[in-house]
Amino acid sequence: MMEPLSQFAAAARRGIRGVFTDIDDTLTNDGQLGAAAYGALERLRRAGLLVVPITGRPAGWCDMIARQWPVDAVVGENGALYFRHDHQQRKLIKRFLIDEATRRANRVKLETLARRILAEVPGCALASDQLYREADLAIDFCEDVAPLRPADIDRIVAIFEEVGATAKISSIHVNGWFGTYDKLTMTRILMRECFATHLDAEREQFVFVGDSPNDQPMFAFFPNAIGVANLTDFADRLSAKPRWITAAPRGAGFVELAEALLAAR
Repeated sequence: MMEPLSQFAAAARRGIRGVFTDIDDTLTNDGQLGAAAYGALERLRRAGLLVVPITGRPAGWCDMIARQWPVDAVVGENGALYFRHDHQQRKLIKRFLIDEATRRANRVKLETLARRILAEVPGCALASDQLYREADLAIDFCEDVAPLRPADIDRIVAIFEEVGATAKISSIHVNGWFGTYDKLTMTRILMRECFATHLDAEREQFVFVGDSPNDQPMFAFFPNAIGVANLTDFADRLSAKPRWITAAPRGAGFVELAEALLAAR
């Protein structure tokens, strides 16, 4: 049972030292990153909190996010990578879970799989950001195409799984890849390698906020995970739910969370 964010005790909020956040339909509204949500990222970081987007978006986007957004790092492609920009050394640190040769071989298999999915599921399309991906295949079911029926989305997932790939549903895409990692896998690695933090022992000091089924590993792991209000759109697809839920959807829900954390400091 998800509880209203307003019930998140001030003392517990005061102990939070980092915010992990999904991007699409968590920070954004109808595909747009508004000033309020972007400003909330900046205010959280200025207040001394660690801020890390955890997204299904591609490596190409993560390069820009790590360099230009007010964040400490970014985890991309549902856990395939993390990027962190060292502003003092003016260096982008790139960490992939799978080596380049294997990623290259996997991309060949994913290209074959893409042709099959597009042929078998009318109305879907390659995600417009596929060109910038290193490790996964993103199939668009409602970002730049007319929304598909749930049965069609399930068929895309099934095709991935038939060939041994992992498949996750976001608010806009089905993402598939070869490997058993997820968003939490790489978040753990990032925190250990870059911030000397072992999340298993310190998970109460961090929150994750998200909006869709591919966020479930994070919802299950963090005791104070948060869903923005539009998470309820996927209620029938969730086996793991966050403890808290915002009153407002999407970017406004993220702002609601940021204000709650900042008010307690």
